[in-house]
Amino acid sequence: MTRPRIGITTSYNNGKQSVSHYYVDAIEAAGGLPLLVPMVQNTESMRDFTALLDGLVITGGPGITRGLIGDLPADLPPVEPTRDRADELAYDAMQDKPVLGICYGMQFINAMAGGRIYSDIVEHIGGAIVHSHERGGTDHPVYFEQNSLLHDLFGDELTVNTYHKQAIATVGNDLTIVGRGPDGVIEAIESPDGRVIGVQFHPERMIDRTHPLFKDFVDRCRGS
Repeated sequence: MTRPRIGITTSYNNGKQSVSHYYVDAIEAAGGLPLLVPMVQNTESMRDFTALLDGLVITGGPGITRGLIGDLPADLPPVEPTRDRADELAYDAMQDKPVLGICYGMQFINAMAGGRIYSDIVEHIGGAIVHSHERGGTDHPVYFEQNSLLHDLFGDELTVNTYHKQAIATVGNDLTIVGRGPDGVIEAIESPDGRVIGVQFHPERMIDRTHPLFKDFVDRCRGS
């Protein structure tokens, strides 16, 4: 059976695109064919490229600047405009195909849907646990809402890693909150039809626990 072609966005720094190999491994292990998304800046070019894809993964990254509440903290650089533009074009071009947003990717999807983003959890969410590994954060549970795709995959809860300093403040249009941390911080969102899924943690780095997420995603891409 032909492997579904899954686009994977990349980071951008000093004129170079790069991506953690964890994403490639996770998609390949789930039965997909990983394709890195070029950061073209032209709408037609991106549409031509995404026409080749069956699904898209928007990876983790630096600080979201869309829909931002407050200023980014000193230990979180803003996303490069080149990446921001390419991610926008890629996401818009996918239309009715499955999209999985991871960490930055979830926040990006939410912001594109008109949602707001807290610039720094520490500053804006009183009583929150530490969610950044760099700041001393450790694994914690995420509790999933019933009647959600993530609940179907993982049950009531899943212990996850934590690598984020920002968090969703208000959820975007046509998106639903389906997962929260023990402090109430939003950890997962879905569209009602399940086409778009966002998770705040990094499932590609804990594939022993999260392979079902990638397998389900690739299977849905196969049917797109």
